[in-house]
Amino acid sequence: MKLIYFVFSVFLVLPVLTRAQLPDSVSQKIDDLFLDWNRPNHPGGAVGIMQDGQLAFSKAYGLASLEYLVPNAPGTQFNLGSISKQFTAMGILLLEQQGKLSVDDDVRKYLPGLPDFGETITIRHLMHHTSGMRSMHFLLEMAGWRGTDFRSNEDLRRFMRRQKDLNFKPGDQYLYCNTGYMLMADIIEKVTGESFADWMKRSVFLPLGMFDTYVEDNPFRVVPNNATSYYGSNEGPFDRATEFWGYVGSGNVHASTGDVLKWLSNFYEPAFGWEAAFARMQTRGVLNNGDTLTYAFGINVGSYKGERLIQHGGAVGGYRAFAMVFPDKKLSIVLLTNFSSSNPWEQGYEVADLVLGKVEPPVAEGNAPTPAAEEQTPAFTAINDELLNSYAGYYYSPELETTYELYVDNHQLKARHPRHGEMGEVKVLQKDELEAPHPLGHLSVQRDKKGKLTGIRASNGRVRNLWMERKNS
Repeated sequence: MKLIYFVFSVFLVLPVLTRAQLPDSVSQKIDDLFLDWNRPNHPGGAVGIMQDGQLAFSKAYGLASLEYLVPNAPGTQFNLGSISKQFTAMGILLLEQQGKLSVDDDVRKYLPGLPDFGETITIRHLMHHTSGMRSMHFLLEMAGWRGTDFRSNEDLRRFMRRQKDLNFKPGDQYLYCNTGYMLMADIIEKVTGESFADWMKRSVFLPLGMFDTYVEDNPFRVVPNNATSYYGSNEGPFDRATEFWGYVGSGNVHASTGDVLKWLSNFYEPAFGWEAAFARMQTRGVLNNGDTLTYAFGINVGSYKGERLIQHGGAVGGYRAFAMVFPDKKLSIVLLTNFSSSNPWEQGYEVADLVLGKVEPPVAEGNAPTPAAEEQTPAFTAINDELLNSYAGYYYSPELETTYELYVDNHQLKARHPRHGEMGEVKVLQKDELEAPHPLGHLSVQRDKKGKLTGIRASNGRVRNLWMERKNS
């Protein structure tokens, strides 16, 4: 009986991808946008368009596997990258509907191993990227991890337990943060007692008829009908992208264009019983000062050329993805690709222009706004070997358990690290303000009351003011 009920319920909510018809001229122009994807021995992707609940365009280009010359197909599965965040957000909202948590709960209620930063961080903060937490990839790179090192949720937990500071007070700012969505996957597992991958399949994907969608929590397994991803461009050979991505929550959902279109259709015609959840997903974040964000629960909510738009992009390895839905027009567009130099974000908007018939009029010659002259920062001229040598030394981060060395070579201050090797020149912007190669970033020299250099604060974008203590040796 349970099986019969499940099958019946699936058909109640399953969007039927019947065919619609775009004008031939529009279909041809869309097709022309992706000619470069169809070159010989070239990866590509798949494009899907749904209009008024019907499949209006579905086509694949290029190869899913360069090694075995397997072409992409409309049903090929791709890694969605950060598009995956909206599924994690939906998982949280379903548990809230069931009374098992609230988005305004303190995350430490479910993850007591997280440090007490002296501020309450809620699940809502995680969903809106306003938690102030340091983002995983930037944190691990600063800790010495290379781009090809395998990384997982457990790696993040281990480093998060050692963190002493936040980037900012929760709710004060928006700063995109993969850490928050990975912790939300941990919360779902804690509340449900199931693995994130299994629970998402049973509670979200299957009920919505997304049979070609799954959470990849083991990138080493072989799954049929998946595209391989590649680094490179038309100008040179392609390289296989190393699959180091073993984390979930913030990314690594695999799906076909058809399944993503089914999902997006719920933003204008939600499946029975899912109306409240998809409406709540569109709740935009609000900062402590009252400013409203465009980021909602795992999605960006805004407008494009006068039309209400919900969208999100994704990138991991060589995969690039973009999904957009115009709810008032009942129009959804999905582009999934398997090579890093593709640009599905820009091409997605070009597709939207063709379908909507909205192209911006060209700016009349002579009427283009004159760009304001950039204010030039005077160069710091008091650089000498004595100043450079004063910065030389070893700098240890207790939060990352790693050490960087600054040293002087041929009248230049340089940096090196045991895993990153020789990193290159550290530029002196002004006294006690330095700029180092990634992943160190901006370095603010710290001194005690007597002027003695005690350490540096390093900021590399999504990690801010990380303390590194100066050591004698």
